[in-house]
Amino acid sequence: MRVGGGVALLLTLCASSVGQATLPLQAPVAPPSSSFRWTGQLSQGGLIRGQAPTGAVSVTLDGEALPLAPDGSFLAGFDRDAGPSAELVANFADGRRFRQLLTIALRAWRIERLDRLPKYPVPDPEFQRLRPSELEQIRAARALTTDATGWRQAPTWPVTGRISGLFGAQRIYRGEPGSYHSGTDIAAATGTIVRAPADGVVILAAETPFTLEGHLLMLDHGQGLNSAFLHLSRIDVRVGDHVRQGQPIGAVGATGRATGPHLHWSLQWRGRKLDPLLVTGPMP
Repeated sequence: MRVGGGVALLLTLCASSVGQATLPLQAPVAPPSSSFRWTGQLSQGGLIRGQAPTGAVSVTLDGEALPLAPDGSFLAGFDRDAGPSAELVANFADGRRFRQLLTIALRAWRIERLDRLPKYPVPDPEFQRLRPSELEQIRAARALTTDATGWRQAPTWPVTGRISGLFGAQRIYRGEPGSYHSGTDIAAATGTIVRAPADGVVILAAETPFTLEGHLLMLDHGQGLNSAFLHLSRIDVRVGDHVRQGQPIGAVGATGRATGPHLHWSLQWRGRKLDPLLVTGPMP
C-alpha cells in the first residue's frame, strides 16, 4: 500500500534541562567531498542527515541498505542501546566502495530500581484479548511506504510545556529490567492543541482508544522516520491525510494507560528508537 506526504530533518545537539546526562558536543563533520558529510548527533538516540560521496549509487549502515534520495542525501539513526561504533559504506557503479567508521557517543540513562515490585502485574484478560490486534495495527502502519519528504525539515515541538518523562529512562523490578521509556512526555492540560512537528502523512489514527496508548496517532515523515502521539483526547486527521508542519492534528489527553494529561511523543527511524530532545533541540 502506498500513501503520500512530505518531511526533512536538520538535527541539533541539546542537553536536557530536566536531569538528562549532558552529552559531549560534537561539531558537524566536514570531510573531503569524496567522503560522507552529515549534520546531527552521533549518539545513542541520535539522528543524522547525511550526504553520500559524489557518484555513490547506494549507501549502507552496518550492512543495511539505506534509502538514498536523488540528490545523495539520507538519514541514519542510532537506537537507545546502539553500540559504540557504526560503519557507513558508499557503493559506486564501477564496484568501488568507500567506508567510514562512525564513533557513537554512549549515554548514562536514568535508572530507577524497584526491588519490592514484580516486573509484570497480574495479566488483565481484556488487555490480553485486545493487545495483539493493537500491536499488529502499529506494525502495519510502520511498514507503510509514503512519499513524505518532511525528513528534510528541522522539526518543532508538537506541544510546549514541562518535560515530565525522559527518553531512555528505565525501571528495574527485583533485578529484572522493564521496558525503557521510548519517547518524551510533555505535561499539558487536556485539550491543548498538538501540532505536526514536520510535514507528514497520517499512517494510523486510532478512533477507539488502544489499551496502553489511548487515542494513538502516527505520522510518516519519509526515509523511514515516523512519529507517534499517545494519550490524545481527540484526533483531528484521518489515515492518508497530508499534514504540514505546525498544523493542528489533535489534542492532549489522558486516554489509555496514563496517570494524568500529557503528550507522549516518540520518534523511530527504521525501527530504531530516537530521543526527541536530540532530534528537535531544547524545549522552547
